[in-house]
Amino acid sequence: MALLAGLVFIVYSICIVLIGLYCLSQLYLLYSYLRFWKNKKISIPPAELDDNLPAITIQLPIYNEKYVVERLIDSITALQYPISKLQIQILDDSDDDTIEISKLKVAEYQNKGFDIVLINRKERTGFKAGALKYGMETAKSEFIAVFDADFIPDSDFLLRVIPYFEDSQVGVVQTRWEHLNQKYNFLTQLQAIQLNVHFTIEQTGRMASHYLLQFNGTAGIWRKTTIIDAGGWQSDTLTEDLDLSYRAQFKNWKIKFLEEIGAPAELPVEMIGLKSQQFRWMKGGAECAKKLTGPLWKSDLSFGQKIMGTAHLLASSIFVLVFLTGTISIFLFFFNHLIDYDLSLFRYSMLSWAIIILVYYAANFNTRIAVNPTFKDYLIFLIRFPAFLTLSMGLSFHNSIAVWEGFTGKKSSFIRTPKYDIKASKINLHSLAYLSHKIPVSTWFEIILGIIFIVMFVVTFVAGYYYSLIIYLMLGIGYLVIGIISIIDSYR
Repeated sequence: MALLAGLVFIVYSICIVLIGLYCLSQLYLLYSYLRFWKNKKISIPPAELDDNLPAITIQLPIYNEKYVVERLIDSITALQYPISKLQIQILDDSDDDTIEISKLKVAEYQNKGFDIVLINRKERTGFKAGALKYGMETAKSEFIAVFDADFIPDSDFLLRVIPYFEDSQVGVVQTRWEHLNQKYNFLTQLQAIQLNVHFTIEQTGRMASHYLLQFNGTAGIWRKTTIIDAGGWQSDTLTEDLDLSYRAQFKNWKIKFLEEIGAPAELPVEMIGLKSQQFRWMKGGAECAKKLTGPLWKSDLSFGQKIMGTAHLLASSIFVLVFLTGTISIFLFFFNHLIDYDLSLFRYSMLSWAIIILVYYAANFNTRIAVNPTFKDYLIFLIRFPAFLTLSMGLSFHNSIAVWEGFTGKKSSFIRTPKYDIKASKINLHSLAYLSHKIPVSTWFEIILGIIFIVMFVVTFVAGYYYSLIIYLMLGIGYLVIGIISIIDSYR
């Protein structure tokens, strides 16, 4: 038993170290971000609206989005760009009445002179990647813009983005996601905190240090030549955007990220939708890590690019590490009498949390998108950030399952996150389609884990192991909240 306890402690220590290394990489990206904007040159001005502009094909991949498809098509046709230079593909794989809405909108804008076509595949082979690949066969333009169903790009989006392709090595330009419904409820507010880190510190930081970054699946423009050269859209992972991004950079194409250009989109307003989105992202990230880490290290990229690229591909594994450190610490607490080790190693993880706090603070208050924050804004962040950390820790079990499936090769469908054209006003979710009313087994495990960690909070408090109290409390509350809200949402 002592040998087993020793081995478990080694695994526990490795997890703590890996979490620390991940946090250090985030700290370095923050440094790169701040250095970038300190030395940032003036942005390229928008293109002139004339017939010298290059042709653009706009692809709109859709699947059962009856609440937002009309809004999407209207916003795309309102973009400032010569109609003669635009081709719009509605890649609608829907099997509900979304397809009828698309048909009506396509007919409406065809009558207005737009080159717009509805493409409805008989089978949803390859999901989103399959739809984009299918549309490529009839795409007429050298540049291809992609927008998901819930996005509403500003009218000058194309004019502001297309000039960056004057650099012949730029294969794709990605813009920052904005949030249409950030203030809808507490859940959307917490999601915005996390996304703001990715679309400021992480993306800009990687670009500033010439590390590999990613196209985020939407709100960006590709050079068609780049897609073809990189091997095209492939559907063997759930994150086809990350996959193609890395394959393009292996071919020495550059990705340009524009933090100063935002594209508004909708955040999931209920837990089931958020969890399905997280599952797809985490599993897809693990699948890409499994697929691309080997080619990454065989490429002619620099050693630094390979190290940071590996960290990027393995980022979803942070949830596995959080889950393992929490659960293993319970075992160690009850068996620490078997071998001579210092369980207080757990407190050193606080250094990692300190780094995360710094990065998230900077992303929400010291970036290009943080405009004149007030004292009230700081106070709100002081309340929301602990809630965000608790929510993220509560998702660690759910997301660990996704990562495990990704690395073990278990295949699953591309479960999209439904959107409902929700901005500020409260609505009755029960009246909407697409909501899942099935409670997965993992939800009950989240409830059980929550109870276990609350019990551990009490036990360690009584025993005087105060260094673990905050972590156990956050894990306990996080698991319970995630599980309970998931059950409540399933009955709405």
